[in-house]
Amino acid sequence: MSKSIAVLGAGMAGFGAAYALHEEGVKPTIYEARPRLGGHTSTHFYDDGFAFDEGPHISFTSDKRIQKLFAKSVDDKFERFKAYVNNYWQGHWVKHPAQVNLHGLPAELIVSCINDFVEATKVTDPQINNYEDWLRAAFGKTFAETFPMQYTKKYHTTEAKNLTTDWLGPRLYRPKLEEMLLGALKPEPLDVHYVDDFRYPSNGGFVAYLSLFEPMADLRVGHKVVAIDTDARELTFQNGERASYESLVSSIPLPELIPLIKNAPKDVSEAANLLSCSSVALVNIGLNKPVDSKAQWTYFYDDDISFTRLSYPSLFASSMAPVGCGSFQAEHYYSKKWKPLEVPTDSLIEPTIDDLLRCGLIEKREDVVHTSVIFAPYANVIFDYDRPKSLETVHGFLDDVGIAYCGRYGDWGYIWTDQAFKSGERAAGRALKRPELQNV
Repeated sequence: MSKSIAVLGAGMAGFGAAYALHEEGVKPTIYEARPRLGGHTSTHFYDDGFAFDEGPHISFTSDKRIQKLFAKSVDDKFERFKAYVNNYWQGHWVKHPAQVNLHGLPAELIVSCINDFVEATKVTDPQINNYEDWLRAAFGKTFAETFPMQYTKKYHTTEAKNLTTDWLGPRLYRPKLEEMLLGALKPEPLDVHYVDDFRYPSNGGFVAYLSLFEPMADLRVGHKVVAIDTDARELTFQNGERASYESLVSSIPLPELIPLIKNAPKDVSEAANLLSCSSVALVNIGLNKPVDSKAQWTYFYDDDISFTRLSYPSLFASSMAPVGCGSFQAEHYYSKKWKPLEVPTDSLIEPTIDDLLRCGLIEKREDVVHTSVIFAPYANVIFDYDRPKSLETVHGFLDDVGIAYCGRYGDWGYIWTDQAFKSGERAAGRALKRPELQNV
């Protein structure tokens, strides 16, 4: 099949599109603004032997087809883990999810959480207008206010009352009373987290999962799009080059994509500007000794802890740190609408180290042998009340001008790695006008 298809973005969604097109006999051209492939699933390698992904990426898909593709991409050389996740709250370490692991917390808090949970379950038809309402109805006032509502302010950069509930899926486990009681009386009696086990490449970081798909496209890095003419079907790049296309697939974040399109209507541009997303400063810390943690990542609820979540890259694969060393990656969230970043990202390094020391994760400052910061302008979609109508307007326009959007920031959804890959496959089906390819 001879068809000129351009794909914008060399991340998981872009290569999902490339794979689907390759299976149909089409070799697309992928244009990537950065000097390397990976997009949001990039891995950053440092001269001292430490490596850090652009955020804590793991593969926990249950889709056997995707599992096999990813495994083939790394020649079946991957680590497999039983997921163990925990929480830190006011000096207490609690297995995740906390609602069924209250054991060890202050007795008064446990009693209040369970009492409020029982009262909440008595309401047969609670009025749910926002995420805060949902949390109170699902967990009761005390637990909701102490844990998920606090975390929401740190992770989503705004209060739960400003968010909708159409993103939840399996992310927050709603316990039975028996489970809550059991978790209060016994240490860690249940495994109910939505991530049961996960896989991670033995070498090359998370970006290694794209290795299989790279030859399936004509990859052109260093090609930042500055204009899209949908009538002439032409792309213009910052380096002065131009390229024509018959069909176009894009994983570019929607607020950046719309301004590139020639003659985009005012209402569409305004809608794109209303789409909110967090950014994240990833503070990377390398130690001269292994990390001592049973957990692969930890959630932090306290306002006086600077970071929101902590992952342990050296525990994912030994290749992520020099021999005998360990590493942390701390996430600091911001957003243009709710919590602008007003300090240099390097200024976050020392507060991160201070808090790691305070939590007991680092014994002494002299153990730190690597520090760096990765800033990702797009981290998580914020599901505020501007999103539904704005997204409908933007997607409707893109459908009209023939741009097949995909990925977390093209779909503008809370999607994981495998979902982003399949989003790219579906976009390829739209580009080929093949509806049967849109059901993966």
